[in-house]
Parts: sequence; C-alpha cells; structure tokens
Amino acid sequence: MIIIPNKGTILSKYQLIESYLIKFLQDEVYKTGLKNVVLGISGGIDSAVVAVLAKKAFGDALLGVMMPSANSSQNSLDDALLLCDKFNIRYEKISIAPILEAYFKDARVSNLRIGNFSARARMSVLYDISARESALVLGTSNKSELLLGYGTLFGDLASALNPIGDLYKTQIFEFATYLSIPKEIISKPPSADLWEGQSDEDDLGYTYATIDKALEDFIDNRMSEAEMLEAGYEQNLIKLLKEKIYKNQFKRKLPLIAKIGDRTIGHDFLYPRDIKL
Repeated sequence: MIIIPNKGTILSKYQLIESYLIKFLQDEVYKTGLKNVVLGISGGIDSAVVAVLAKKAFGDALLGVMMPSANSSQNSLDDALLLCDKFNIRYEKISIAPILEAYFKDARVSNLRIGNFSARARMSVLYDISARESALVLGTSNKSELLLGYGTLFGDLASALNPIGDLYKTQIFEFATYLSIPKEIISKPPSADLWEGQSDEDDLGYTYATIDKALEDFIDNRMSEAEMLEAGYEQNLIKLLKEKIYKNQFKRKLPLIAKIGDRTIGHDFLYPRDIKL
C-alpha cells in the first residue's frame, strides 16, 4: 500500500505514485518469470497513462495494440498513434470489424450488445497476442469505473495486472498531465468509444468531478447516507452510486463457487497467487 500525503504539491504526489507504480509493474511481472507486457491502446486517457507507465517500466518489452472497429472514431485512432509516436511505443493495429461483421447479422442489434461484444473481442485478441509474445495483459480500468461497474466483464475489465485501479478518474486526469500525455487526449470528453457520440458522463448523468468526490466520501471516508445528505450531496446521486456499487459487485470478484468440500477455492483455499513450492 502506498500512503499519499494530504498536503503537498500535485507534482510531488504524482512523482511518488509514478515511482511506486513502475516498481509495482516490474515486481509483479518479473516474479512470474515473464518479461513482456501487452495492453490495448484506445486513444483514451486511461490506456494512455498505463501505456506510459509500462513504457517507463519495460521499454520495448511493451507492445501496444490498437483494435478499432467500424464504430470507432478516427480521432481515437489518431490520438492512439500520437501517443505511441510521442513516447516511442511499439504497436500493432488489428481491426475487430470483421469479427463483429461475422457475428452480428441482425441490423436491429442494440448498442449495448455491440459494445459489450466489442470489448470482449478486443480482450480475446489481447490475450492471444499475450500468448504469442509470452506477455502479461495490463488492465486500464480506473477506480471510478470499477466501483460503478462501468466496464464489460471478461472484456475491458479482464487483465493480469491493473496499475491504475486505485486511482479515481479525476486523479487520472491529473496524473496524465504530470506524465505529459498529449493534450488532445486529456482534453476530450471521456468515452468508451463503443458507438458514435457515446459519452461516459452523459451515460452516468453526472460529471466525474461530482461522482469522484461522492465516491471518495462514501468509500474512502466511510460516510453514511445521512452524513452525505448533510454534506450537501443530492439524494439521487447517492442512490445512483449505491445501486451501481452494490449491483456490480459481481464484476469485481472471481466467479462464486458453491461450497461442497472441505477446502473450496475462494472460500478456504486462499494461498497468495505467487506462493512458492
């Protein structure tokens, strides 16, 4: 665990976080016996931050993969290329459009189904490349998304390691500025880019600045609903966050196994994943 002081400049705060996360990535990858990592680079701010951290940690042992579909915006691909060019990141570009076209025959299919299938197709591609490269897949979901369930199970939520899962979205913006991520990526509205015009904050109904402040008080500061109301939070916001946090708990856990025997995986068989014989 890293302790971030409440006082001090953003510069010193994110210097500490950067050093810690680079060491975290190196320790957790190298202890597996592997030396390479792979991640999807979407052109968004979260994957940009992870890509830069991984580049600092592993150099050319990092491979970024761009996986556009027919629904992806050209701006996203342009921003992904801009990031890789600025930080000299090795990359491949693999379109998932043929996968979607081969599967979806019904023109009436919903955006939600297309979006979820696209996320899972991308992760299938990443894991296949990880096998080819003898690499670990890095995750790019931030704390706000993980708490709200704003991600696809076995899609973008899947990974071997996630260096930014304890940073809220608003912290990601600050961290990206510190890391000198291109302003084109930092300044655009957050979007999973699953369909044209999709916006995270439009979907949620609140800005990340509002959501993150409430999440921090509810999760980190353990404020009760009554205390949050007294602090001035809207009842509708509190209800939204509580529903999403509890409803999506299943996305943050391994599949639940029914207990029958004496030592059941996930119940009693709780060795650390890196235990040595």
